[in-house]
Amino acid sequence: MAAETIPDQDALRHTGERVRERLAASPEVYRVPVDGAEIFAVGDFLTPAECDRFIGMIDAVARPSALYEAPNTEGFRTSYSGDFEPSDPFVQAVSRRIDDLLGIASEWGETIQGQRYAPGQEFKPHCDWFHTDQPYWQNEAARGGQRSWTAMAFLNTVEEGGATSFTALGIDIAPQPGVLLIWNNAAPDGTPNHATIHAGTPVIRGVKYVLTKWYRTRSWL
Repeated sequence: MAAETIPDQDALRHTGERVRERLAASPEVYRVPVDGAEIFAVGDFLTPAECDRFIGMIDAVARPSALYEAPNTEGFRTSYSGDFEPSDPFVQAVSRRIDDLLGIASEWGETIQGQRYAPGQEFKPHCDWFHTDQPYWQNEAARGGQRSWTAMAFLNTVEEGGATSFTALGIDIAPQPGVLLIWNNAAPDGTPNHATIHAGTPVIRGVKYVLTKWYRTRSWL
């Protein structure tokens, strides 16, 4: 009986190897000590002025967040979000800094998205990789393929709540302004890593701002 074919498995494995080695060699990168997933962090990746500028930009583009899977998802993602203009010189400069840190071609990265969470808003447990048995996959396969790595930057301090919780790993990461959080959405063998399931826990007091850039296995269109 033939083994199941995992879409983009080889590409995910090779990309994982390259990025893993690059991050491990960087003195500014800290590996989060957890088994089951590859999670890294960089402190002060963004300056306070850059964080403030992105917060203003998020307020300008934020709309109710959308999901790939529409059925049975009411209340699943209640934040506001919006894509930044990719041709904006400031956005380009920060985007390229993330690209250079990971060593991934700019063309493989999606447009940076900003997200805003008011009190009570959340993003329930989910994985960033695509479910290839879903109708949307054929479209995503044609416009860049599977998501490989995620880079997410915290932009402000939240008074209470709003942690990024990796629920299968039992770790919660509180928002810290300027910190860039990075994780591999695949396991070392290139299969989607279910242990990367994570949630944006509800904000209790204050407002949470983050930005996210997802990478594919080839040029994103």
